[in-house]
Amino acid sequence: MKLLDKSILIDYIRRGEYEEGAISIITLLEVLRGVRKEKRIKIKELLEEIYETLHIDNNVLLKYCELYDALKSRGLLIPDADLIIAATAIANNLILVTKDRDFLRLRDYGLKLELRK
Repeated sequence: MKLLDKSILIDYIRRGEYEEGAISIITLLEVLRGVRKEKRIKIKELLEEIYETLHIDNNVLLKYCELYDALKSRGLLIPDADLIIAATAIANNLILVTKDRDFLRLRDYGLKLELRK
């Protein structure tokens, strides 16, 4: 199964398309903050109906800390939201589908990645 990042999910929403997969609770939050207030509840319900929403559990939390320590020691930190999304993918053994090239630096730490244009 695939974990869809915000960049991919927004493209699908704009085009009215769908790809099977899951989303992180962080991705849901990132998408909803950009939706007009009057449409937010409907979009939230629709996305939760279509995609499995993965939350931050203990496995994700510990994987996030591991990734953070590794990247910090190399001076290669990425935004926390992206790091949580990557940790979610790794902890759940999912392929992360994204357009964001920052995720490339996490392949050495077990992130399975499908990078799209």
